[in-house]
Amino acid sequence: MNAQSGIGKTRSTKVFKSGNSKAVRLPADYPLELGQEVIVREEHGRYVIEPVLSAEARREALMATFGSVPGLKPIPPEDREFEERELPWHLLGIKLD
Repeated sequence: MNAQSGIGKTRSTKVFKSGNSKAVRLPADYPLELGQEVIVREEHGRYVIEPVLSAEARREALMATFGSVPGLKPIPPEDREFEERELPWHLLGIKLD
């Protein structure tokens, strides 16, 4: 939770050892389910914990973004064209056999 942005509540906790790992307890009223998969990342000395989105949730988020771009319309399947061309995969060190 971010104290500076005013989002949510600020709580203090301590890091403790759990097996060979470091762990942090989160208050029971945080909206996380037991066993829920989360992503933990470090950003400029701050730690961010966020839930891993299901495929359906990622799709919904993508569709919400799609709807927020003015003038962006889907291309019907019959109008989709793909250009056949050689790509320089060798520049990436990829060998196609």
